[in-house]
Amino acid sequence: MIGIFKQKASTNALILFIYALVLKFPLFLHPYPPVLHAEDNYLYRYVLTVLNSLFGHSALAYAILSFIILFSQATLLNSICNYHKMLPRANYLPAMCYILITSLLPDWGHFSAPLLINSIIIWCWYRMVALYNSSSPVTAIFNIGLFLGIATLLYVPAMAFLILLFFALLIMRPFRIQEWFVGFIGFTSPYYFLILILYFVHQLHWTNLVPHIQFTFPAIPQSVWIVASISLLVIPFVIGGIYVQNNLNKMLIHVRKSWSLLLAFLVAAILVIIINKAGSYENWIVTAMPFAVFHSAAYYYPQNKFLVRVLHWVSFSVAIVVNYLT
Repeated sequence: MIGIFKQKASTNALILFIYALVLKFPLFLHPYPPVLHAEDNYLYRYVLTVLNSLFGHSALAYAILSFIILFSQATLLNSICNYHKMLPRANYLPAMCYILITSLLPDWGHFSAPLLINSIIIWCWYRMVALYNSSSPVTAIFNIGLFLGIATLLYVPAMAFLILLFFALLIMRPFRIQEWFVGFIGFTSPYYFLILILYFVHQLHWTNLVPHIQFTFPAIPQSVWIVASISLLVIPFVIGGIYVQNNLNKMLIHVRKSWSLLLAFLVAAILVIIINKAGSYENWIVTAMPFAVFHSAAYYYPQNKFLVRVLHWVSFSVAIVVNYLT
């Protein structure tokens, strides 16, 4: 399987779809309706209201929508990694790793606000990486800030990604205070419209604008399979990080900066996890993108193909057990 996805063949898109169906078919067997959490913000609640009117509270419809979103995120991430040459050769490993990783924790297949903002922040990371040689950086920075601000209207803890925007400006651009200011203006722009809406519906009050933020420790896993899944997130990440570090001198400066920004992304994602703890692992999905890219390096670089295959099939087996049998 690793050998197949290590190539960039036209048939790999179909194989990836079948791979995703095998891992995520339990989404359709046991569909899970969306559950509102305290951290879900105005925009997500509105989206859920619209979807409920369309789907009639059908859990299966939400399962199908979640699958479509996850598969589209995997293919988008794969295209970005290939375009920016995160690995020496174009392949389908990032997409495979994203599908596999998001199958290790069943909560990541649920329709939720973190699942929606994952699409936004994957696109934002793509635009951040492109800042290195952007011909119109001010426009790009404003757009990144704008979409990150929209993400916070879906899910309050996404405010942690404002730190990622500043990391991107620090890593990808020479310091210019006006660019930092433009990014902050873009980030706060959606709240100008929120203020107008709240004013016209007579709900304009500072408590409806200022989010309640509280830092908490993530829940302790209650199942040995959850512990195994988290371990299989961390171990390939460490292996991939080691191989990336060993090959940095062979990479272009732009690619090195992209890997550094990916680590900053993971830091911001961890902050999202510890802000206003949800009652499930749904909010952990914001870490899936950086994990997937580092996992793809763990499968790409090693010369010992046997150990790579063992690592993949162990992860695949745990995902099958977690989704089908537990």
